Amino acid sequence: MTSAKFPEGAIRCLDKGFVRLVDSMGGDDSIVQAARVSYGKGTRKVSQDRGLIRYLMRHRHTTPFEMVEFKFHAKMPIFVARQWVRHRTANINEYSLRYSEARDEFYIPDPEHVQFQSDLNKQGRSGKVPKELTEKVRNYFTEISQRTFEMYQELNEAGLARELIRAILPVNLYTEWYWKNDLHNLLHFIGLRSDPHAQYEIRVYSDAMATFIQDRAPFAWEAYQDYVVNGLRFSHVEQSLLERYLPARVINDLLEDLAYGITATLHNNKPREDSELYNLYQKQGGTDAQSDFHLKWQSGEIETGNVREMREFRDKLASMKP
Repeated sequence: MTSAKFPEGAIRCLDKGFVRLVDSMGGDDSIVQAARVSYGKGTRKVSQDRGLIRYLMRHRHTTPFEMVEFKFHAKMPIFVARQWVRHRTANINEYSLRYSEARDEFYIPDPEHVQFQSDLNKQGRSGKVPKELTEKVRNYFTEISQRTFEMYQELNEAGLARELIRAILPVNLYTEWYWKNDLHNLLHFIGLRSDPHAQYEIRVYSDAMATFIQDRAPFAWEAYQDYVVNGLRFSHVEQSLLERYLPARVINDLLEDLAYGITATLHNNKPREDSELYNLYQKQGGTDAQSDFHLKWQSGEIETGNVREMREFRDKLASMKP
């Protein structure tokens, strides 16, 4: 089997595969511009752009994210490509085995990725395989790859139609394609395929694509991590259980913390006189006495954040009070 060559700027994946960014259109500024359709580029501060992108992600306003596009060149085993192509939101042009000759490039798994069928996950694998059995698996991969390629070459040299004889090649044969997709659907792809439960062989490609997205749209990536990957959404049933069993005192403590956090953030963004701070705190729903407020305020332990996010969280908590 031939050794693999990797294009400049590509991230290597598996033994012979890669992902490289061919082209991209837009980034965080394009998302903001699409959302503020009546404004031109550069009419807001960077901090406000970040806040808007986080708001869009939090409230699932997806259209502005579709204004950013990425075009990748990727090379992967056919069985990975068949998983990948289930995401039907992209434009794809794949290497054709009807027109072009197959290349002697096959995926052979590393020993640590040879595992038993999982008892818990019928789609997955787990458990360490003895060394002797691991080597047998890898030898089988190598043997079937070499033998079927020899058969393919023999039939190809005899003039048989490539569109037919390609059918004898195994799915660990490498293929490649150009894949173009918008940011919204790419993030959805990565959310599924970079998940720890996803198959290892596609996960490495998803992680590679994520690297390019982080570079081109860092605010969008940050918001996606905060609200989708690491965030939680509650069903109506789950929310009802929280409302029923979460003590009111806990909600009140959280509301107090938010009142302090909102006040500190507003003060940080636009400094107030000391005499104005307690009144500002009360406007955010704070209920501490003035003497207690000053003690906590002077502790220096109040965390700032995004005012809009904290107010939304405050309103959600307040709606859960009996």
